[in-house]
Amino acid sequence: MEAIRIEQDRDISIVTLDCPARMNAVNDVLRGQLIDALSRLNADPAVRAIVLNGAGERAFCAGQDLEEAAGVTWQQIVPWLNRQRAMYQAVRDLDKPCVAAVRGVAAGAGFQLALCADWRLATPDSRWGQPEVKAGLASIVGSYLMTLHVGHTHNVQMSLSGELISGQRAFDVGLVTGLSSESDLMATAVARARSLGALPPTAMRLSKQRFRAMTQPGFDEACIAGIRAQLECYADGEPQRVMAGFLGKRNSRESQ
Repeated sequence: MEAIRIEQDRDISIVTLDCPARMNAVNDVLRGQLIDALSRLNADPAVRAIVLNGAGERAFCAGQDLEEAAGVTWQQIVPWLNRQRAMYQAVRDLDKPCVAAVRGVAAGAGFQLALCADWRLATPDSRWGQPEVKAGLASIVGSYLMTLHVGHTHNVQMSLSGELISGQRAFDVGLVTGLSSESDLMATAVARARSLGALPPTAMRLSKQRFRAMTQPGFDEACIAGIRAQLECYADGEPQRVMAGFLGKRNSRESQ
């Protein structure tokens, strides 16, 4: 199964999360292929910048695949969340500019992937958010990543309510770098990636490394705190109950 598609536009690599039937939700296949793809592109001197986007019109990435999450036992949580951490780190580790082009939903793990990019372009009616609490999970890593972009009030509002906001609102509060129409989104993202990629690569690499060094301790601490929190959530059984109920309703609808 190929969950990631890579296309070249001269010196720009377009990386597409390619599971539109599941709204590009993150599972182990997509996670592993994305980590591998970004590592290869980062090492390729012919690639000057990367555009990250999602296939289909419904989502950039709707978050963690609930079927996978519902099947996780407490014994599996540490390696599972460490793989999730490695996916975010793969975006953070890029020495080349990364532009996220977002249409549809960017929620949970998808929201956090976009926040790890350098530049976020979105349609005004895209949907952004951190809905973990609605699935019985603590909002830990996402709330940390939001501290890099927004103030405490907006962070608390989104992390504790689990509600999604529009791309327009995300731009207004500072989560999104720029807005684009649906028809122009990818062209605008590629143009921005090309303008960033045309800058001197050593200066770009060192600047990005400095940003990474400034935020890495906080990111590492949030990932460790996230493991502790989700262990407690899973021990209580809330995520399993909530996700089982959601999956039951979804399977019932799909069978009708």
